[in-house]
Amino acid sequence: MAYQFQFAPVWEHAGLLLEGAQMTVALSAASIVFGTAIGIATAAVRSLYKGWPGKALDAYVEVVRNTPFLVQIFIFYFGLPAIGVQVSATQAALIGMVINLGAYAAEILRAGIESIHRSQIEAGLSLGMTRLQIFRHVVLKPAAAKVYPALCSQFVLMMLASSVTSAISTQELSSLAAQIDTLTFRSIEVYSVVTLCYLALALLFKAALALIGQALFARRGAALRPAAPAAPAPMAAQASEVAP
Repeated sequence: MAYQFQFAPVWEHAGLLLEGAQMTVALSAASIVFGTAIGIATAAVRSLYKGWPGKALDAYVEVVRNTPFLVQIFIFYFGLPAIGVQVSATQAALIGMVINLGAYAAEILRAGIESIHRSQIEAGLSLGMTRLQIFRHVVLKPAAAKVYPALCSQFVLMMLASSVTSAISTQELSSLAAQIDTLTFRSIEVYSVVTLCYLALALLFKAALALIGQALFARRGAALRPAAPAAPAPMAAQASEVAP
């Protein structure tokens, strides 16, 4: 018997899908802002301090990057209340996303920082700048510009990974899609629509991040763009120059 697609029951709950998409966008945007801030701070400490602060943050990055995101979410959702810190599902999801993204952003920025030529740092030192000033004014922006595409990819991946937080009943897109599936029993239709929703959100995030990148790095890109070669002199002028 051929399967008959029926999307009408799904559209009856379009409001729930919209609510879930809004929560997904809110969680993702907040995690990008705070996660990037943590990533920049972590990258700064790791590059400036090779002692115990840098080693402690090295451990943080390695632990986060080598453990499942779902386990990290569970630690914050179940672990924090166990030590007396009460958090909602949304708060636990946001904390987990920020901590996770901060570690990945720090590692991506580390690659950008290592690509900065040593002579630029030495020039800053010769001008009497502190290492923190050098990081802020000399290293950070060129490094971020070089790895910005990789950061954007990680931001989009985090938006998609927010679906994992449905495991702790965060009211985001995947969680509300499961509720609609329970109400309608139209699993194929529900998750087909949700797939398109995630695709649309990913494209929206990419477009927004591209605009942000142009605003942040366009001036630097223009400065680094090679100048156009000078037009060759006309043949008559060349001939007159070599004539006796």
